Amino acid sequence: MTKQILQNDWWQYLSQEFDKEYYLRLREFLKQEYQEHTIYPSMDNIFNALHQTPFDKVKAVIIGQDPYHGPNQAHGLSFSVNPGVKIPPSLRNIYKELASDVGFEIPPHGYLIEWTREGVLLLNNVLTVRAGQAHSHQGKGWEQFTDEVIRQLNKKTEPIVYLLWGAAAIKKKHLINQEKHFIVESVHPSPLSAHRGFFGSKPFSKTNELLVSAGLAPINWQLPMEVR
Repeated sequence: MTKQILQNDWWQYLSQEFDKEYYLRLREFLKQEYQEHTIYPSMDNIFNALHQTPFDKVKAVIIGQDPYHGPNQAHGLSFSVNPGVKIPPSLRNIYKELASDVGFEIPPHGYLIEWTREGVLLLNNVLTVRAGQAHSHQGKGWEQFTDEVIRQLNKKTEPIVYLLWGAAAIKKKHLINQEKHFIVESVHPSPLSAHRGFFGSKPFSKTNELLVSAGLAPINWQLPMEVR
């Protein structure tokens, strides 16, 4: 039996994955990658999304593609960057949509940790990447692992809102029990596609309307102006 890797209630839902053949192959691949290359995020932050948003607290899920591949950016939460790092273009567009959708005041940082405390799971489809090489860890097993995260979330009795932006996230749609959970989807917020349907899609107010309709508290999307 694998030693406990996830230090909260996610372990009871995902522990079996760490003994499966695909994950053991992925683990060997990652050991070599971290030895021979610069890999993001740091090993300690690979499962940060799960550690920051316990299973029983998940109310919404934002699915990203793979981690940022620039220095000091990625810390295991989709779209979020470490404090002190320049806000990436996709997150700038997310902030613009938040401002027009819910009156969001744009902070000078891209650190989204407060959303995890609101019950937002910031999950990437692939959880690691080689420095400077986007999508370099695709097809190594992470997709199977994050598919299982969604399958386990289907077990929750209270509904979850999934924000699916772009093709990579929308590929997960078939895994979601839509009789119980909600989907808000659009194109990706990247500069290449945001003007083709992300801007004006109002995903944040829609998420809160769906949560309230299910008798759940809405998410406070506002981030503090200073990182805390």
